[in-house]
Amino acid sequence: MTLKDLSQLYYLNREIERDKAELDALYSRVLRAGSLVMRQKGYSGFSDKVARYAMEIADLKETIDANIQRCFYERTRLIRYINDIPDSLTRGIFTLRFEYGLSWDQVAAGIGGGNTAESVRKRVFRHLKNN
Repeated sequence: MTLKDLSQLYYLNREIERDKAELDALYSRVLRAGSLVMRQKGYSGFSDKVARYAMEIADLKETIDANIQRCFYERTRLIRYINDIPDSLTRGIFTLRFEYGLSWDQVAAGIGGGNTAESVRKRVFRHLKNN
């Protein structure tokens, strides 16, 4: 497995977060559009806007659902790979970094034992190079 493969879960989670934020923004636009139309007491054009927003919302929900499914797949794949690592310390480092998405500093603190961000990072790269 490559570093790129190991990082997929992290990037998928960030993508889902961005898409959810966009979905919230779309819902806000629908509410603002509805409020504006009601104040103007003119309903022309409102249904077109709502229909357009509804289509965008439906598309975005589909994208989010698909990415969540991909996350489950990537997480399962990642866990299988990590569980096959024979060394407990290396397994712990991989879990904290790639499953939980922690920074190298956080990984080093989580592992303890005087490990530094640089030492845990090097351990990961050595493992990937040798396997």
